[in-house]
Amino acid sequence: MAALQYVDVPGYAALLLRRTFKALTMPGALLDRSREWLGGRIQWKSESNSWVFPSGARVTFGYLENDHDVEQYQSAEFQFIGFDELTQFSEYQYRYMHSRTRRLKTSNVPIRMRGASNPGSIGHEWVKQRFIVEGAECGRPFIPATLSDNPYLDYDSYVRSLNNLDPVTRQQLLNGDWSARKAGGMFKREWFGIVDDSPVNTLKVRFWDMAATEEKKGRDPDWTAGCLMSLTENNTIIIEDIKRFRGTPQTNEQIIKQTAEIDGKFVPVRMEQEPGSSGVNTIDHYRRNVLFGWNFNGVPSSGSKELRASPFSSYSEAGNVKLKRGTWINEFLDEAEAFPTGSHDDQIDACSGAFNQLVLPPEKEQAYRLIYDAGELVNLDL
Repeated sequence: MAALQYVDVPGYAALLLRRTFKALTMPGALLDRSREWLGGRIQWKSESNSWVFPSGARVTFGYLENDHDVEQYQSAEFQFIGFDELTQFSEYQYRYMHSRTRRLKTSNVPIRMRGASNPGSIGHEWVKQRFIVEGAECGRPFIPATLSDNPYLDYDSYVRSLNNLDPVTRQQLLNGDWSARKAGGMFKREWFGIVDDSPVNTLKVRFWDMAATEEKKGRDPDWTAGCLMSLTENNTIIIEDIKRFRGTPQTNEQIIKQTAEIDGKFVPVRMEQEPGSSGVNTIDHYRRNVLFGWNFNGVPSSGSKELRASPFSSYSEAGNVKLKRGTWINEFLDEAEAFPTGSHDDQIDACSGAFNQLVLPPEKEQAYRLIYDAGELVNLDL
């Protein structure tokens, strides 16, 4: 309805977005609703997924499945952009689309960006931070709504459906509770302070946790993640950067080499070495062909992911791990808080590997393993 507000104005353009085009076409979703309202009365342009009004105004339906999908809108301009289920989008996608909102100097049509969403999903934290924590102070209105605000919904049957969900998801959808969140137990987001910069004279390492699967529709494969970590003179750990991507082995090689060139040859590069001859061959290939000339080596993995992450968890709980401000932070904190029960653990694996390279001597790592295997996890006063 908001997108339709100025369709009588020549040149007006609105864009309505979902994460995938399939989500737009679901029963009762935006595109389906627009056909109910406008079908047979307004011209539909299937090649651009737009309604074209007698004034020449357009309301277009689009998607941003991946961050690079913003590029399809680079030459466009809109006076209204609406995100449906905003928490399903990345903060980068949302911020970038502000660059597509503009108007002629003589226009009286307001520039508007609107979002509607349930709590949860991948963008929960940045949406909460932007509209609830910072909202009023920064001029970003947040208008809450719950099931009781919709008099046309069969409230009782929907509540019975929601009762089949886990407690956290049920709180998010039933009560619009932005504070409800899942926690895996080994990390809490409040343990990590954020700093604007890191000291110059620090020990550094970039550690890679590898995956080799491209992102495809309907699949959620592992990520390749690389953590750049530094150790200061007062034994503070700073996570300076995390690279996270999905791609073919060739794409991985290109990005890893480029990242090493950006970090500089003074930064050692380490990579988790998978068991067996394939792991040995991968490390040898990177040493000879991809990162020739760098201080590079493979690190054989042993023990469970929880075991390898436990020293990093203990150090983080003590408040000794800081995050250098960057766009990667929210995704890292989401994964950390869900670990080890979350759907992905690639960033934690990379950070644990980097931490163990910088801080944990081999004999202390062995002691940790023995204590963990005995079922008693303690802080070894790192």
